[in-house]
Amino acid sequence: MNILIVNPNTTQSMTRKIGAAAERAASPGTTITATCPDFGPPSIEGYYDEVFAIPGMIGEIRKHPEADAVVIACFDDTGLDAARCATGAPVIGIGEAGFHFASLISGKFGVVTTLARSIPAIEHNLVRYGLATRCSGVRASEVPVLDLEIPGSNAADRISEEIARAIAEDQAEAIVLGCAGMADLANRLADRHGLPVLDGVSCAVKLAEGLVGLGLRTSMNGGYARPRAKAYAGSFSAFSPGTN
Repeated sequence: MNILIVNPNTTQSMTRKIGAAAERAASPGTTITATCPDFGPPSIEGYYDEVFAIPGMIGEIRKHPEADAVVIACFDDTGLDAARCATGAPVIGIGEAGFHFASLISGKFGVVTTLARSIPAIEHNLVRYGLATRCSGVRASEVPVLDLEIPGSNAADRISEEIARAIAEDQAEAIVLGCAGMADLANRLADRHGLPVLDGVSCAVKLAEGLVGLGLRTSMNGGYARPRAKAYAGSFSAFSPGTN
């Protein structure tokens, strides 16, 4: 089984970290390919960055038609619907994967993300996935995404402090880490706080393995139908439907 992990931002060090987390979660016989675009934003912090990250992400998916499943490694589930139109393979967002796994092991789960500007998108997704009532709250640690890549930064401590507040003030019973760049912190933070701390990358890998194992693919009968062939103009011409 081949699982493609696409980090929609262009930061190679984060892509390597995400790939390592995916490989730790993968079952024997599962091959992980972690990739990111070579154009677009270096981090995704809000709606504006998200828009410019999607073309490169779709381009990476189109380069790997052999993938049995695709994981979108951005907690906002950036471009998830578009990605499902780009391939018949199942596509999992790490946000939706983390939410669903947390809902199976806790009555109420909290989310700790990076910056406050990401909270509206996460809350919107919780409503969309039908899990808003299961979430005790979405909190921001006010850690810029790229600070997670700086050795010796205090990012982990700031995230830990926000987890402590989610437990004490929101009565969270589990925590979902709200950024793919936090993938290497889950086990350490779970030990520190004595409750489940979920990394969406690992959750998405296990969901992808399950869908592939059951032979399930994305339904093309509706909104996820493959796009109709047409010529796109200008710099987007390479993304024209039907060109590969």
